[in-house]
This record gives sequence, structure tokens and C-alpha cells, in this order.
Amino acid sequence: MSASTLTFEVTGMTCQHCVDSVTRAVSAVSGISKVSVDLEYGIVTTEGNELSPTAITAAIGEAGYEATLS
Repeated sequence: MSASTLTFEVTGMTCQHCVDSVTRAVSAVSGISKVSVDLEYGIVTTEGNELSPTAITAAIGEAGYEATLS
């Protein structure tokens, strides 16, 4: 099965600590193989197999930020 990519717009990230928190939270989601966070544009890109947008959005929410699939 080939990897897929999902991109999310995330609001509320302001510093490197925010990036680290989101990266940790999303990395813990099942199926994630790579997480990239663009602080300047508020974008989180995930790669992996059988990705669940709902689970990723929830993980970002638990880290304290609001995310929408873009």
C-alpha cells in the first residue's frame, strides 16, 4: 500500500514549542510516518498509511490547537 499525504490548517501555533507539541501529538497517531509543521503558514502535513483525518485533527486538538483538513 502506498503512503498518502494529508494537509491541515492549524490555528494558534506561535512558537517552536507549539511546533514540538503538535509534532509529538500527531506522530503518536496510528499510521503516521512523517509530520512536517510550517509555523509561518500554520500548515501541518502528514504522511503515512491509512491516515485518519479525524484522529489527526483530534490529536492536534488535544495539543491545544484547532485544525481543519485543507
